[in-house]
Amino acid sequence: MLDSVALELIKKMGHSGSVPGSLGADDVAGALEKLNAALARAEAATGGDAPADDEREDGPAVSLGHRALPLVEMLEKALADGDYVLWDH
Repeated sequence: MLDSVALELIKKMGHSGSVPGSLGADDVAGALEKLNAALARAEAATGGDAPADDEREDGPAVSLGHRALPLVEMLEKALADGDYVLWDH
């Protein structure tokens, strides 16, 4: 994931955006809820067609929601397993 997109998604989870960073097991559910809500708002505002902020005009459009899928899946897995999440460069 590109740094700018990753940082944007980390902030949408309600985290400060610091890298490296982490979420404790007790914080994963709240972060997932905030991320899903932010992605839903972004999709509603753009109709789901808007590319992520770093998207080049000559490249294919990839929505922020689509780019967030691996992160959403990871948070869902961590939530199901009662595990923490951490990230670094």
